[in-house]
Amino acid sequence: MTKRIAFQGEPGAYSHQACHETYPEMEALPCRTFEDAIEAVREGDAELAMLPVENSTFGRVADIHHLLPKSGLHIVSEAFVRVHINLLALPGTRLEDVNRAMSHTMLLGQCRDFLAKHDIRRVTGADTAGSAKHVAEVNEPGLAALASELAGDIYGLDVLARHIEDQGNNTTRFLVMARQPDLSRRGDDGMMTSFVFQVRNIPAALYKAMGGFATNGVNMTKLESYMVDGSFTATQFYADIEGHPDDPGVKRALDELDYFTSDITMLGVYPADPRRH
Repeated sequence: MTKRIAFQGEPGAYSHQACHETYPEMEALPCRTFEDAIEAVREGDAELAMLPVENSTFGRVADIHHLLPKSGLHIVSEAFVRVHINLLALPGTRLEDVNRAMSHTMLLGQCRDFLAKHDIRRVTGADTAGSAKHVAEVNEPGLAALASELAGDIYGLDVLARHIEDQGNNTTRFLVMARQPDLSRRGDDGMMTSFVFQVRNIPAALYKAMGGFATNGVNMTKLESYMVDGSFTATQFYADIEGHPDDPGVKRALDELDYFTSDITMLGVYPADPRRH
């Protein structure tokens, strides 16, 4: 039986591309929302979920950090996927025939130079793959979509122009979630540990909590804060650090963190993607 990996979006979405590139042997399962993708793993309909957490151009993906601690799942891997944007149109369409391009607003903003050069108006769609699907269905030669080549393959569209994004290094980081943690693996490119925590209500608590990572030489690659349950007084922090909790320096840093926090939830220990460096 083929194992499945869940993602949010229509077939051909960049999350689908991430599944295809990282786990080509698995069947990709499209889901309507991030919650649905998580639930598919919880219920056993899929073994893994591929969730985008941040983009090098646009930063954090909204809602994901709120969902992770309550998901009941564990991070078992990460994947960095290069986002190439392509102009897709009905077969036989010429570039000079296109006067409108539809996509998610984020992608439209990443191709301003190309669209302006070719006098193509921007049309906001719900998402990238959904825009490609819409172009295939409405049969209007002047309407194109900005999406992945995978979306073009799925919906039978021609690629009129490849890699038209303004930024040449646009990359999305994904986290791979599973029902059970995998603490036995050691990656050739190092390990990552992700967790969320709340500091105790004492002066300079965050400063003191972070001190253990500095004194023990542990590199913290990400630290983000967000409100809990809509309260301005309750703040939760999400952190990624390099290393494994069994490493002596990491262990000492986490012990010190524990002293200054009211709650720590480990989200995952997993090999670092070689594309991280």
